[in-house]
Amino acid sequence: MGRAAQVLADVGYGAGWSLVKALPDGLADRTFGSAAELAFRRRGPRTIQLARNLHRVLGDQSTPAALAAVTRAGLQSYSRYWRETFRLPGMDKVAVAEKVLTDFHGMEHIQAAQDAGRGMVLALPHSGNWDIGGLGLSHVFGGIVTVAERLKPESLYDKFLAYRESLGFEVLPLTGGAVSPSQVLKERLLEGKLICLMADRDLSSGGVAVDFFGEQTKMPAGPAMLAALTGADFCPAHLAYTDDGWLTEIGAPLALPGNRLRDQVRGGTQLMADFFASRIAEHPADWHMVQPLWLADLHPDHPGRRSAKK
Repeated sequence: MGRAAQVLADVGYGAGWSLVKALPDGLADRTFGSAAELAFRRRGPRTIQLARNLHRVLGDQSTPAALAAVTRAGLQSYSRYWRETFRLPGMDKVAVAEKVLTDFHGMEHIQAAQDAGRGMVLALPHSGNWDIGGLGLSHVFGGIVTVAERLKPESLYDKFLAYRESLGFEVLPLTGGAVSPSQVLKERLLEGKLICLMADRDLSSGGVAVDFFGEQTKMPAGPAMLAALTGADFCPAHLAYTDDGWLTEIGAPLALPGNRLRDQVRGGTQLMADFFASRIAEHPADWHMVQPLWLADLHPDHPGRRSAKK
């Protein structure tokens, strides 16, 4: 992203947080809904990529009509995510958190780890609104720890940092910190903390090859690795939308297969991918994957594509 584009992004996000949160609910809904419909009609690169991804999810059910319908619904869901992101700072966070908890499943898995003094790694795909799900967890457990990609310009990263800290998150930068985020995460897990990591898209050359909807992609090794190294529970999670709220599911702790660290990381990551696939198949429109994911779609120079050839 060039400098001019970075400045425009910073201004745009700043305007979103300052202006959108002040809009009446109905106007905000119509504005973001219309933007999603326009994106569907224009068939831009991100819309096309979303459709390519959802085509894999639908599998044998991916007729032209079905794919068009779920892609349109997916864009509406994605626009809802951004509407909520810009409006959440002006909302009653306690009321939102309590509403999240009315349709929250698997809380007993987190509570069991907390009662035993164990840390937990929660791994999530880019589905629903994970900020709001994290707000619900922070309301119950006093905060969560996560990692964020360092955006450019720095002022934009600072805006997202402040936003997520206001929700009760401790946010570690993926790059540029005084120490590596993996080291801090291990320390937090040994302290019994709750770690939430987005885990369906690998941005590095160190991802784990997994089968996902019958085709190969790579997912981050970090979640399973952290659990294996610290003895923390490793739970997959999924978030989706309901008509007027949010659906959250925490899966049971995954048993890391094998005794060697390499086998535990590979096997655990595949189990995580299997959980993601089962839940995304149930709620395809709420999976906001508008970037290339499967190896076949990645540019030849992408780190994940290069490492797969070695």
